[in-house]
Amino acid sequence: MFKLLASRLLVVLFLAGSAVSANAADVILRLHQMLPPQATIPSKVLEPWAKKIEAQSGGRIEVQLYPSMQLGGRPADLVDQVRDGVVDLTWTLFGYTPGRFPKTEVFELPFMATSATGSSMAFQAYYEKYMKGDLPGIHVLAVHTHGPGLLHTRNQAIRSLEDLEGLKIRGTSRVVNAMLTSLGASAIGMPVSATPEALSKGVIDGTVMPFEVTTALKIAELAPYHTEFSGKRGLYTATFLFAMNEDRYQSLPADLQKVIDDNSGMELAKWFGQAMDAGDRNGRAAADKAGNTTVTLDPEETARWHKASEAVTADWIEEMNGKGLHGQELYDTARSLIDKYDAEM
Repeated sequence: MFKLLASRLLVVLFLAGSAVSANAADVILRLHQMLPPQATIPSKVLEPWAKKIEAQSGGRIEVQLYPSMQLGGRPADLVDQVRDGVVDLTWTLFGYTPGRFPKTEVFELPFMATSATGSSMAFQAYYEKYMKGDLPGIHVLAVHTHGPGLLHTRNQAIRSLEDLEGLKIRGTSRVVNAMLTSLGASAIGMPVSATPEALSKGVIDGTVMPFEVTTALKIAELAPYHTEFSGKRGLYTATFLFAMNEDRYQSLPADLQKVIDDNSGMELAKWFGQAMDAGDRNGRAAADKAGNTTVTLDPEETARWHKASEAVTADWIEEMNGKGLHGQELYDTARSLIDKYDAEM
């Protein structure tokens, strides 16, 4: 009887193991990023994208999601993590590695970008024209931007340039920090994930960011004053990268590479942008519901901010020219592409 039971147990275990083996994916891809899973891009793009990849591969690819830097390191490490194969996929900001990808910075310049959808599609077209060889070891799936950036402050509404003078404002990148300095603020660079604690402790007086991310990070509770600008162009935007390790991509069989390729490029950039625009609407509605103060500077005051930040653009163009990167051409092309795709929205 003992031998019979043992034999039957072995059969059950074998069949169970076979079932697990039959259902296991051929390829497991780890996607690492810095925001909590409920934030707009993780919940509205990265998770659905992962499920789409799994479905279209017939279950042969499994995408495992690791939000909030769960695999270790800092947000600034994410580009190197995916390049070095520490992770298979990442979503991050180009601006977290200052000066490393200078061509991306043109989209961050003051009053450059418009809607997230139009600017993201423009950035994707720009990447395909100017940046294809700029990220060795990295297989770019899509690039994108967020929507119009604005100011969020703790203790007072910003109604003029003078109100910004001397305030400690968190910035996203070296270009945005230069812009904040040109406007009279004291710019403090830090990743978006560190912003809530910095606001709550009074380390900073405010931050720049789109409305989209304010809900997940509870920024509207910590900084209940919001300042935006007249016209369709926001104060700034940030540039994002969604990418895969190149060797990992090349290791896939051709049919699985096609699954990745079919879910990359312009349509994916558009998806990111649309999610960001919807997140902006939700974030604004949440701030309004909370009774926060949102100030829209009139055209005359907005023009003063334009004028005060013009030197940042001129300096960037000159810097790029000094690197042999044809700064004026990059600027003119980016602006033209933004206008083109924004007009199509």
